Amino acid sequence: MTSLFEAAGVEEGAPRPLADRLRPRHIADVVGQDHLVGPDGVLSRMVEARSLGSLILWGPPGTGKTTVARLLSQVTDLHFEQISAIFSGVADLKKLFEQARHRRSMGQGTLLFVDEIHRFNRAQQDSFLPVMEDGTVVLVGATTENPSFELNAALLSRARVLVFRALDDAAIGKLLSRAEALEGRPLPLDPDAREALLRMADGDGRAALTLIEEVWRAAREGEVFAPAQLQEIVQRRAPIYDKSEDGHYNLISALHKSVRGSDPDAALYYLARMLDAGESPLFLARRLVRMAVEDIGLADPQALVVANAAKEAYDFLGSPEGELALAEAAVYLATAPKSNALYKAWAQAQKAAKEGGSLMPPKHILNAPTKLMKGEGYGKGYRYDHDEPDAFSGQNYFPEKLGRQSFYKPVERGFEREVRKRLDYWARLRLERGEP
Repeated sequence: MTSLFEAAGVEEGAPRPLADRLRPRHIADVVGQDHLVGPDGVLSRMVEARSLGSLILWGPPGTGKTTVARLLSQVTDLHFEQISAIFSGVADLKKLFEQARHRRSMGQGTLLFVDEIHRFNRAQQDSFLPVMEDGTVVLVGATTENPSFELNAALLSRARVLVFRALDDAAIGKLLSRAEALEGRPLPLDPDAREALLRMADGDGRAALTLIEEVWRAAREGEVFAPAQLQEIVQRRAPIYDKSEDGHYNLISALHKSVRGSDPDAALYYLARMLDAGESPLFLARRLVRMAVEDIGLADPQALVVANAAKEAYDFLGSPEGELALAEAAVYLATAPKSNALYKAWAQAQKAAKEGGSLMPPKHILNAPTKLMKGEGYGKGYRYDHDEPDAFSGQNYFPEKLGRQSFYKPVERGFEREVRKRLDYWARLRLERGEP
């Protein structure tokens, strides 16, 4: 039946975004996901078999997750239902499940596509389990977040996770060519501007097509844009990642590991990316301090001083001048000698403290301010190190039940090489003096 809007010609004349008009009609037309839709891809095999199980599609925005879900419903003759976890609640899910049950009783299956499925809480995610198990729905969930952390284990055990990759320049280039073919006109960009547009899209196909539309709207007859003009027209900087989600954790991990791996150039790159994306400089300063104590320790005691000084300098100077102080600290830490000896020693000491319980220190190192305590032997036999040869008594300071422990083992790098010599020297003195 023709709607009133269609009869009036409104539907036909309604503007459709370029991304919608270019949406692939076949699985093989999806760009940038050859590992899934290529001749031997997982999705290609599912389409050939016309058999589909529940799936979780994990990947960055604009990589084809929604498109693939729609195409899968078409090739498997399943009724397609789409909801967003952002706007849907328990009542909506119950209604959808009832409709799917009715459809199933009539011989029609349902593909339920849930966008941003990670936004559902644990209880809401659990509500999918019965309808997945009895075949009421084939669940296809899409998420930009790591399913291992955001989705219930029970849900993951009933679905296969397919990883969608950010589109590379070749894939974005295909989208640009398709757009030009659809519109029957070339993009008004010179070669350098075209390359700049690929970078601006940053692996997001939908973003690329939106940028293309902005360029065509702005271009006058015969006009061709250079990179500087393109930047001015689209007013777009590098995409900003969500500081509460995967992009944040991926980049801070990359920064930390670059410093640990003694690569100052990579450290500067990831620091710049995070600052450019609007990351809190205080968060980065705290992480630099953590690197100083965790990965450098006493191999270079100045590392902690430099990291703290960078934080103070940023507080004093603000942005952008203060960012140079953070960069200086990152390079200092990356080029410093590395040791996790202190980090490991602290973990072992904590373990011993927790497992040992309330052990009494040896009495000879306890003060005896009262006669009763003196009578109990507190302080008896204590040797004042400054009065001993080499200012070293070598006495045991651990609880007697625990015995002497060795937690800290300096490495042969940086300042810890000197610390190692001192510890070895004191160990020899203990042995010579018959101390335990």
